[in-house]
Amino acid sequence: MNFRTQQAANKRKTIGLLVGMAVLVWLVVYAALTYFGTSTAGIVPIAVGIALISVWGSYYGADKLVITMTGAKLIQESDNPKLFNLIQEVIIASGLPMPKVAIVVDSAPNAFATGRNPEHALIAFTTGILEAMDRDQLQGVIAHELAHVANRDTLVSAVAATTAGAIAILSDMMTRMMWFGGGRRDRDSNGNPILLVISLLILILAPLAAILLKSAISRKRESLADATAVAFTRNPAGLRSALEVLASDSTVVRQKSTSVAHIWIESPLDGKAVSKLFSTHPPIAERIAVLKAMEALS
Repeated sequence: MNFRTQQAANKRKTIGLLVGMAVLVWLVVYAALTYFGTSTAGIVPIAVGIALISVWGSYYGADKLVITMTGAKLIQESDNPKLFNLIQEVIIASGLPMPKVAIVVDSAPNAFATGRNPEHALIAFTTGILEAMDRDQLQGVIAHELAHVANRDTLVSAVAATTAGAIAILSDMMTRMMWFGGGRRDRDSNGNPILLVISLLILILAPLAAILLKSAISRKRESLADATAVAFTRNPAGLRSALEVLASDSTVVRQKSTSVAHIWIESPLDGKAVSKLFSTHPPIAERIAVLKAMEALS
C-alpha cells in the first residue's frame, strides 16, 4: 500500500472501532435495564458524567499534565536551532502551526506529541533520540509526531477513553448493585432467565471489551500517524530507519506510566508480558514492514 491507501484504511478502521464502542455502550445500557429494571436508568447519565469530567478535564489540560508526568522541559529556538529548523521544514509541508517544543532528559530514544488541538500542540524529544538519530531519521520522527497533531489523535483518544470510562463506571455500579441485591424486584418481574444471564455476562465482560477497543483505536492511530508522516515528508525511508533505531535499542524511558504510555512513538511498555490485544502500538516490526512496502513503491 502507498501512504494514501494506508491513511484511508486506518481512518475507516478507526471509525469502525468507534462505532463498535458506541454499540458496546448501547449493549451495556440495555443489559443494565434488562437485569435491574428501569429504576436504574438514572445511573446511566451519572456514569457518563463522571467519565466526561475526568477524561475531558485531562484533555483540556493535556499538555500541562503530560509535561508534569514526563518531566519534559520547554525549550526555545536558541536552545537547539537545528531541531527547530527540522520542525519548521515539516511545519511548512504539513501546514500546521508551530508547536511548543520540549526536551525530556532521558538516554532512551523516544518522542511524543500532545495538546488538545494544533494551536495548543506540544512535541517532545528525549535527549537520547536527539543523540541517536541522524537528520532524516529525526525528520521522520518529527513528521510522525506532527501527524498525531494533524489527525487530532488526542481528541480521538479522549473520545475512546470517555466511552471506555463510562462503560467501566456503569458496569462497576451495576456489579455493586448485584452484590447488594439492588433491583431484585424488577429482576423478578422480567421473568426470562436466559435474557438475564446474557445481560449479566455483558455487564461483567463489557469493561474488558472496552479496553480492547480502546487499545485497537490507539494502534490504528499510530499506523495512521506513520502513513501521514510519509505524506508530509514523501520519504518513508527516514521514518523506517528511525523505527529500526528504536527497535535495536533496548533502553526504556524512565517514565513508564500506563496513563501516558500511548503517547510515545515507541511504547515504554513494549517487551513486557502484555498481549498484543492490549498494546497501544502495533508491533514495531510490522510498522517497519509497512514503511518498507511504501518505500518500494516510491
